[in-house]
Amino acid sequence: MWMFRRFPLLALCFAVLLCGASAQQTVTLGNATVALNGPWKFHTGDDKAWAQPDYDDSAWDKMDLTQPPGSYDPNGSSSAWIPGWTSRGYKDLSGYAWYRLRVNIQNGQSALALMMPEQVDDAYQVYVNGQLIGQFGRFTPRGVTFYSTQPRVVSLPETVRNGAATIAVRMWMSAATPFNQDGAGGLHAPPVLGQASVVQTLSDLYWYRLEHAGSIASQAIAVNLLALLVAFVLFWLDRSELAYFWLGLQCIESLLYGIFALIETYTTWMSGTAVNLLHAAVLAPLGNGLVVIFWATWFRTARIGRLHRAVWSIVALLGIAVAMTSAPLFGNVVPIHANIWLAPLIGILEALLALLLLRVIYLGIRKDRVEGLLALAPVLLVVVSWYGARALQALHVPTYFYFFGIFFPLALLATYVALAIVTVLMLRRFLQGQREREHWKLEIEQARQVQQVLIPEALPSIPGFHLESDFRPAQRVGGDFFQIIEAPGGSLLIVLGDVTGHGLKAAMMVSLIVGAIRTETAHGNDPLTLLRALNQRLYGRGSVYATCFALRIDPQGNVALANAGHLPPYLNGEEMDLAGALPLGMAAEAEFTTMNFFLKPCDALLMMTDGVAEAQDAQGQLFGFDRIARMAQQTVSAAEMASAAQTFGQQDDITVLRVVRDRADAPTIAGAEFAEASMN
Repeated sequence: MWMFRRFPLLALCFAVLLCGASAQQTVTLGNATVALNGPWKFHTGDDKAWAQPDYDDSAWDKMDLTQPPGSYDPNGSSSAWIPGWTSRGYKDLSGYAWYRLRVNIQNGQSALALMMPEQVDDAYQVYVNGQLIGQFGRFTPRGVTFYSTQPRVVSLPETVRNGAATIAVRMWMSAATPFNQDGAGGLHAPPVLGQASVVQTLSDLYWYRLEHAGSIASQAIAVNLLALLVAFVLFWLDRSELAYFWLGLQCIESLLYGIFALIETYTTWMSGTAVNLLHAAVLAPLGNGLVVIFWATWFRTARIGRLHRAVWSIVALLGIAVAMTSAPLFGNVVPIHANIWLAPLIGILEALLALLLLRVIYLGIRKDRVEGLLALAPVLLVVVSWYGARALQALHVPTYFYFFGIFFPLALLATYVALAIVTVLMLRRFLQGQREREHWKLEIEQARQVQQVLIPEALPSIPGFHLESDFRPAQRVGGDFFQIIEAPGGSLLIVLGDVTGHGLKAAMMVSLIVGAIRTETAHGNDPLTLLRALNQRLYGRGSVYATCFALRIDPQGNVALANAGHLPPYLNGEEMDLAGALPLGMAAEAEFTTMNFFLKPCDALLMMTDGVAEAQDAQGQLFGFDRIARMAQQTVSAAEMASAAQTFGQQDDITVLRVVRDRADAPTIAGAEFAEASMN
């Protein structure tokens, strides 16, 4: 024995001879930690006996866990990354495999612990001298549940401080993992052995680094929340801009993705199966589809309905295909050899979605060169982050970046750039909208000024008649119109009407009608002839109609009235019995109702548009004809009637006219003579 103490190398050689071909690593601890690079013994399959220290593993293969030169972590989260067993001669291996290593511990001063790697595929159990000391994942007779990997510290038994010990790691990997990750399988870094307190400090440093690097996830959630709020506020303000709605849905998808990423990183609340299905088969295809729809809606591309059907069909097929290549379907329900046709199918579907997006941007450039070119850069970045990441990883092109120690994957950078560009585009469109709104305000103001000229504010003074009017548009300009014209011979011609709708379009039609009234009355003042002329002017102008009546009152009080679907007037508080007729502009040869009656001295004729009857309160109750009749019998003025309807709840333009005959000394014409005169 004295030779072994004096010549440690000789002792080591003797130990190797005793152990046959077993893998062994001598570690000298003290206050240090040692990475167990091995080489480890490796064997496929599963047998609990392989955990025992006396098991003969001399026929097993070797697996060195020393980082090879040029190794590259495809996920970008670790600088020390070792390719898994699928890159080291076990391409089609999934399920169980074991690692074994004999260690000769020297100078162990206190309790020891083992820190397992932060990256493994996908679950493991750790045995020391045949005793289970820890695991990551759940191993049950029904199967294995795995989680997104995190480093785990497992304590060695108190009896293991110095001397020989056998460490065995029972690994399990889902059949779907190699499909979604290059170099998958087993341990991607060596376990670290050391004093328990020192190992725990290493674990704490890892979690500190993870929290520092992963703080971007929390920032991404905050950014998406802000973008979500802005998108839906803009959509609430402008329901016609559906692009804001789709942007909001896209933000919800990104928000959910970030929340589940945090849950996956810091907890074991969700299994790796659930996380993979949610991310890869649901959120990722859905988010990609929303990107296409958002840009298509933003650029208002033609045939948007057909695009919707194409996009959501591809998204559904892509989600199903990805689910078939993910746990628990892949390797259980879906055979592994189905990957031969599933992989090309997924590639084709992804390419179709990318081509649709690029087609939308191409159409956007043709429609608006500035907006299209602004959108091109983030879209190309998004397409690369979607489908080019694995190709870039294979070429060892970085798909992640560190700024001030914070980890930024390419997909997140693409999202940030896209949101920044979208913000610029929204600001640009908002400013354009502001200019258009100012332009429309100017046009509306000009229309209002024209309408003030067309609809008299100061009524003419006609001997023998007392005139009142009140016009209250629902908007700045309205669709009601009236004209009071003194005809030759002292007669009074009144025209009152209401164009369908209100606002600027209705005001433009009012201008046309009032101009036609003034033109026609220059050639005569017969009410029926006037309505026929107005009907010819309006017919064929689309779905624009107008109710209207015209009446002529001569100095003797004889009245001739022609009606085109308008409300009948009230004579001394009583509604006149007037047959209905078609509005102006509805039929080329429309027939209009005519009536002749006599207006005695002090008789009052009350006329109005339907905005009075259709006034509506907060409970949905109409002002109604009964209320109009009661007020008419109380001899209210035109202003009182209009005010009552407006206070009740104005919904449409309101116009009220009131005519009172106040001459009592004029001779009258017999009814038959008046009827004959009115038709000439």
